[in-house]
Amino acid sequence: MNCRIAICDDSDADRKFISEMVHRWAADAGHTVQTSAFASAENFLFHYAEKKDYDILLLDIEMGAMDGVTMAKKLRQENDAVQIIFITGYSDYISEGYEVAALHYLMKPVKEEKLFSVLDRAAEKLLKNEKVLYLESCGEMVRVPVYQIRYADVFGNYVTLHACEEVTVKMTLSELEKELDDRFFRVGRSALVNLTQISRVTKTEIRLICGASVHLPRGAYESVNRAIINLK
Repeated sequence: MNCRIAICDDSDADRKFISEMVHRWAADAGHTVQTSAFASAENFLFHYAEKKDYDILLLDIEMGAMDGVTMAKKLRQENDAVQIIFITGYSDYISEGYEVAALHYLMKPVKEEKLFSVLDRAAEKLLKNEKVLYLESCGEMVRVPVYQIRYADVFGNYVTLHACEEVTVKMTLSELEKELDDRFFRVGRSALVNLTQISRVTKTEIRLICGASVHLPRGAYESVNRAIINLK
């Protein structure tokens, strides 16, 4: 697998340390990587505006004028595919990961085996993101990348997929579910939700990063939270 990895940290020593481990991971796993290092969130965003092709972002949270969480929110406004891995010396920020669909948090000092494990998961997710559905809608064939599907709901004999565009197809929710993977959670009889797109779960609804909400049936609260925790 070929991938581009950005390392954003205001510590010279930490950037060098993480970069060396990333290249060891790639050599061990048989991947080809290109790494770029940035000393601030502003510096990363300046370069990103020119070349938006990073696959994985290793991002320090505690930086200067702009912190890592704020930067990740800006990035997510236009890129929902990049795998974000936060690096932090504190556990206080972990709840904010929901908002930007962070893959994982690594606590400093970063241990090599932990980083390797998380990078393996990131690579698996990038491969999953290559899967595409071809669906017939309104008399034409529509291409829908699976990772772009935020949720799907059913009305009568039709299912609507909410992705970059809404696509309505004549099929059952069960038929669609068979085409998807473990990122998707069945919410009763009426919806499928992409677990990576969830920002908050209450007793009565699932709130998504895009602002949409899906009704949560009684008794489903524990199971959806368990599915989020167990997602690989």
